[in-house]
Amino acid sequence: MEIIGRQLEAVVSRQAVILFLFCWLCPVISEQFRYSFPEEMVKGSIVGNVGKDLGLNVKELSDRNLRLVSGVKKQYFSVNVNDGNLLINSRIDREEICGNAPICILNFEMLVENPLNIFPLKIEIEDINDNAPLFVKNTTFIELSESSLPGARILIDSAVDPDVGINSLQKYKLNQNQYFILSTKENAEGNKYAELILEHPVDREKQNTHHLILTATDGGNPTRTGTTYIHVSVIDANDNPPIFSQEMFKISLKENIPVGTFVIQLKAMDVDQGINGEIVYSFTNVADSVHHKFSLDSRTGEIRVKELLNYEETAFFELNAEARDGGGLFANCKVLIEVTDENDNAPEIELMSVSSPVPEDSPVGTVIALINVYDRDSGLNGKVSCHFQRDLPLQLISATNNYYKILTRESLDREKISMYNITVIATDKGSPLLSTSITIPLVISDINDNAPVFEQTSYVAYVLENNPPGVSIYNVKASDADLNVNSQITYSLLGNSIEEMSFASYISINSQTGIIYAQRSFDYEQLKEFELHVKAKDGGSPPLSSNASLRIFILDQNDNAPGILYPSLGSDGSDSFEMVSPSSNTGTLVTKVIAVDADSGHNAWLSYELIQTTEPLLFQIGFHNGEIRTSRVFLEKDAMKQKIVILVKDNGQPSLSSTVTLHVVFAETFQEALPELSNQSSDTENQSNLHVYLVIALVLISFLFLFTIILVIGRRIIESKEATVFQHTDLYPKAIPRFSSDYNEGTLPYLYHPCAAPESKQNEFIFLDSNCQKSDISSSDKAAVLLMSRQDTTIISKTSTFPERTMMKCLENMGSRSQKMIKNFSFYRRQRVPENNE
Repeated sequence: MEIIGRQLEAVVSRQAVILFLFCWLCPVISEQFRYSFPEEMVKGSIVGNVGKDLGLNVKELSDRNLRLVSGVKKQYFSVNVNDGNLLINSRIDREEICGNAPICILNFEMLVENPLNIFPLKIEIEDINDNAPLFVKNTTFIELSESSLPGARILIDSAVDPDVGINSLQKYKLNQNQYFILSTKENAEGNKYAELILEHPVDREKQNTHHLILTATDGGNPTRTGTTYIHVSVIDANDNPPIFSQEMFKISLKENIPVGTFVIQLKAMDVDQGINGEIVYSFTNVADSVHHKFSLDSRTGEIRVKELLNYEETAFFELNAEARDGGGLFANCKVLIEVTDENDNAPEIELMSVSSPVPEDSPVGTVIALINVYDRDSGLNGKVSCHFQRDLPLQLISATNNYYKILTRESLDREKISMYNITVIATDKGSPLLSTSITIPLVISDINDNAPVFEQTSYVAYVLENNPPGVSIYNVKASDADLNVNSQITYSLLGNSIEEMSFASYISINSQTGIIYAQRSFDYEQLKEFELHVKAKDGGSPPLSSNASLRIFILDQNDNAPGILYPSLGSDGSDSFEMVSPSSNTGTLVTKVIAVDADSGHNAWLSYELIQTTEPLLFQIGFHNGEIRTSRVFLEKDAMKQKIVILVKDNGQPSLSSTVTLHVVFAETFQEALPELSNQSSDTENQSNLHVYLVIALVLISFLFLFTIILVIGRRIIESKEATVFQHTDLYPKAIPRFSSDYNEGTLPYLYHPCAAPESKQNEFIFLDSNCQKSDISSSDKAAVLLMSRQDTTIISKTSTFPERTMMKCLENMGSRSQKMIKNFSFYRRQRVPENNE
């Protein structure tokens, strides 16, 4: 032992000399001192001469009061002020001070005064092989099934050697046997452990127990060993051992997780049945600290936290778990648990100032709010960064150390987003990251920056004609994205395409609702369409407006009956007539009815029908073209004069119609047609007499009514007897009236004023001119009077026979009293000229 002490002192002296030379040659680090010595040196051993290393002589050591300062309560060292040596005060055990740390260094400060100065001092304690490997149990009992296959591994409790480096546990050795061999492995911490490997199957019937000796050896000089006895009991066959899903599990846990937190569930499978398949889990070969920190459910295999974990106490746990079935078979696995440091404090955010609401026209860079952010942690855990939760037209700028300003980054638009919930997130840089958020509501106030917008730039409205005045015909709508008074819309009418009349007389608009009303009843035949503009103006300041065009189409209704242009009534109200040769073939064109309708579209589609004929099958009319043709040849039994009533109707709903009467005379010559024309005049006179009789009856009824009143009132009865109540004078007692004073036939009203000769008893025509002057024309019953223009008379005179020319000369002297008859006769003559030429 004394030899070892002298060797250690020599080593220390050499190290001190080398350290002194190093400090003298390197003045940059001359104020740092480092000594090393092996543990277990005797009390009073010299570690080094600090006075000499500091360059202090013996007198200066006491004058400057050199002393050693340490934060360790136990004083392991002291300085001898007489010679400056650093001495060991008590036994120093490296394993007690530093545990399993690979390097053990104690930090001190050397303090000198006059002048005051401090010199750091590091003392390294070197390990010596003063501990032998030690097994936890002197005897280890193992049960092994005889059905275990070669290669089965049995984990043995490891030996513990507190020394480090080469002095720690280096190897295991198993005594010679024919069934087992030894495998040495190293765990994550670098510690070695042993496993028994079954090399040959065991047979309980041949040998039910096996005794083995396991020796653990370190690498010190001299080497130290430790032994344990292994008693292996062979049990009866359980063919299938439990099998873990994997041999090693690695788990990371945060410190300060709650007690009872689930860590992992170990799962081992055993295909055996009954008791041999029931697995029991347990910890094997673990330190006491593992049993304190974790619990293992023997049935479910769940590992849970039993006590709070503290990273500063233990950062790593190695758990050896065993799964054993009811037949004695087992399997082992390792659970490596790493405890991570936790960031305990989250950042805090304080709102210092906020401006809300903010006008939407605020310039870019306007300050919205000011916040203060801080974190009570230190280091990376106390460094905080701030950002918005989502993209906003705002920006976050650091003002000072802990203050941030929120500014506008883009122009704001209330119509797109009227309110922002500004969520600011403050995150530290710890592990794991902790963050805090604060939500600041920001309201955007409105300005009048949006004009009203119509749903369409142009509108089209359709209105049926004959609409009642004041009816709603259309409704325009405009919207304004602004708020309150800035979005209140007023409608008005601007321009129009209606000529010579103000649009106000046609339509009006409700300024609040935009409903457009018709001010009058429209007539399609007068006005088919017109266009105007609608203006929508908001109530902002200044007001904004927009326009939209409105085109109104008047839709036609069937409100006009067809108008018959030909044949038409004469100026005297007489019906038209046509003359047809009795020898005409079937399909001969008699005439064509020409009619028009003021309506349009389907309402103007006309159709023609015969509603009354003297001979129903003698004539037919084209349904669409109005052509009247003979449908058969003329027979002797047929009447010479045929009356045809034509109905012209449109295609509207409901349909409107007009009628016209046409007389067709079957004759070869005009002389043959004259008697039939006279009969037509007589019929007209008979109708005129009917009107006279109706007037007389009306007068008589009025007379009787007045007479009754006179009987009631006595005085008036007496006076009525003396007075002449009613006198009637027949102006023409002997005359036979030829025409009615007012004649109306068909749907088109015409008013005629014919006059009859007062003394004539023959069949006569008397036509009045514009002054209604009377003229007398006498002829025989077969004579007729026709009016003709001079041109027609000339034509007839060139193509007619002598009797005809004589008659036309007579008619020419009559003037314009019977133009219609002359025209008809002229038409007849034109038709017959080709025949005469032939």
